[in-house]
Amino acid sequence: MPRAPLERDLRTGGAWTPLQRAKNDLLWALTALTLATARRLSLHTLRVLGRSLGAMAHTLARPARRTALANVARVLPALDLRARRALVRACFATLGEVLGETVAVLGRGGPPLLDLTPEARATIDEARSEGRGVVLASAHLGPWERVAASLVAAGVPLVALVRESYDPRLSCIYERLRNAGGVRVIWRGTPTATARIVRTLRNGELLGVPMDLRARVASIDAPFMGHEAPTALGPARIALRVRAPVVVATVAPGNHEALVVSATRIMADDLRPDPAGARTLTTRINDELSRRILALPHAWVWMHPRWTAPTGV
Repeated sequence: MPRAPLERDLRTGGAWTPLQRAKNDLLWALTALTLATARRLSLHTLRVLGRSLGAMAHTLARPARRTALANVARVLPALDLRARRALVRACFATLGEVLGETVAVLGRGGPPLLDLTPEARATIDEARSEGRGVVLASAHLGPWERVAASLVAAGVPLVALVRESYDPRLSCIYERLRNAGGVRVIWRGTPTATARIVRTLRNGELLGVPMDLRARVASIDAPFMGHEAPTALGPARIALRVRAPVVVATVAPGNHEALVVSATRIMADDLRPDPAGARTLTTRINDELSRRILALPHAWVWMHPRWTAPTGV
């Protein structure tokens, strides 16, 4: 029988090949040097540099650009080619600016926190008042790290469930970034993850789970922006099992082009904690996330292979 390929992912107990280690060490050195330099720059400069980096990535990262164009064509078929290209170009620039803002948090200080709408505040408070914690579904939409920090700054006890980076050194940076905003994290691959998830909800806190991207977890095909896409099933299972309320919270357009944090309760009282209930709840979450992304299409990660598996996954 042919031998199974060796596992090369540290997150699953594998080991890097010498070539992978050399490549990842080089990437880490470049990242560390970039961060050390960027910490001395102003927020405005980092935003400008971020948009420039996004524009450069749009030009040079052809596979990512092709994926983004294909995704936009799938979801927004009424747009002509010129409009699709303009949206994808704006997406790269916007996400580059978000990256610049994120780096600023580790240096001289990031951008101002976002305001929670009164409706978002009331929605979250009402869900928390039920005493079973809250499953907070979110998306990689606009300044998503700033959304989490803004919730914490507003007194919302948020604990984010996140996946480790392929490089543990990068995970340390992510943790520092989130800690700077007061956001606690549960690393999904750790042995204590399940116990911490249960404890978070029992303590009446919010368990933040991004649900808009393809992930290597138990998933089902559920409608997402009008098309079936693999979607994590765990958040719905957890919510139904412990009868925790489900809230979707992301950035949203506010007045005068300002961004705010808005939140919507997802009804689940009519669902049973079984596979059919989990599927229905996952679909309802996807529907709300889809609505929010389509309201700010230039701020979502269209270059992510949401509907088609990337090579090697």
